[in-house]
Amino acid sequence: MLVAPDKFAGTLTAGEAAEAIAAGWARHAPDDVLDQAPMADGGPGFLDVLHQALGGELLAVTVRGPFGEPTPAGVLRVGERAYIESAQGCGLHLTGGRTEARAEHASSYGVGQLVAAAVESGASEIVVGLGGSGSTDGGAGVLAALGATADRPLDDGAAGLEGITTVDLAAARRAVEGVRIIAASDVDSPLTGLFGAAKTFGPQKGIPEERLPAVDALLEAFAEATDRRTSLEPGAGAAGGVGYALLVLGGERRPGIDLVVEAVDLPARARAADLVITGEGSFDFSSRAGKVPFGVAQVAAEAIRPCVALAGRVDVGAREMRALGIEAAHSLVDHVGLERALGAPADSLADLAERVARSWSR
Repeated sequence: MLVAPDKFAGTLTAGEAAEAIAAGWARHAPDDVLDQAPMADGGPGFLDVLHQALGGELLAVTVRGPFGEPTPAGVLRVGERAYIESAQGCGLHLTGGRTEARAEHASSYGVGQLVAAAVESGASEIVVGLGGSGSTDGGAGVLAALGATADRPLDDGAAGLEGITTVDLAAARRAVEGVRIIAASDVDSPLTGLFGAAKTFGPQKGIPEERLPAVDALLEAFAEATDRRTSLEPGAGAAGGVGYALLVLGGERRPGIDLVVEAVDLPARARAADLVITGEGSFDFSSRAGKVPFGVAQVAAEAIRPCVALAGRVDVGAREMRALGIEAAHSLVDHVGLERALGAPADSLADLAERVARSWSR
């Protein structure tokens, strides 16, 4: 069996989830061979999953967090390629619960510092995992950290963009000249508009509903001062607009799940298994948009192997589930209840895996 889950956000890392599923499965079927392949889609956990799969050298870096506080982060060097995780520089988990009052001041500056550190390490290619951000600044902070200047502060979140009319990107572009940049993202939203960074993801970062049009207008003004056409490209709205900053610098977008699938050699491992097991915290129809379960299910389908999902919650019906390529999906909350699912997530997931094994193990 191939066990390839994403993290269960807020409770288990992808590695911990894989271990719990394997432990529970082995209680019922101790003779089954269980191959653990923790996964990520570019968001939190991206760097850990790749480090475990690829090895390489992890360089310690201290950057500015969303509100300017010193924050530990890392750059993973594997050959000529460097990997960084945007959530380490501007992650929602770094906001310390201050999103309601200060959401519009959260900056992506630390992500730009990570890019600079990767360039300084000598990398010729930089892969930036996007997801789980706490900022909605259009990537202005990224550009500022790399040397961009403007007639308004670029390192004070969306709020700092009020009244912006001119931006000089020359220094930022020189800073990454000759380096290939890949934005690894599961999000295909543009920077602005109805499906843009503010209106789609702003509420989960603490931006009040009534402020969403105003923040979107700030990002529109920023786009007009930089590169309006690029702001409309799929993925520009990823990580609060960090995707836009990378595209403006000449970067290209690739689904994060595809990069991880390649890194862990998932297709070959799926072909060697009888069953593929995946999972995430909340399994719903948005999982189709480049998320781990959909990506893993696609690999399983190509290998002609069934795929089942174990999730904290399951919010799709049978028809939608099969459209995602999943044979069956099992809810942790339905199995053990919300209190135990949150209070003892590893044990609860192991119990659910043991139950599922009774149906699927030969």
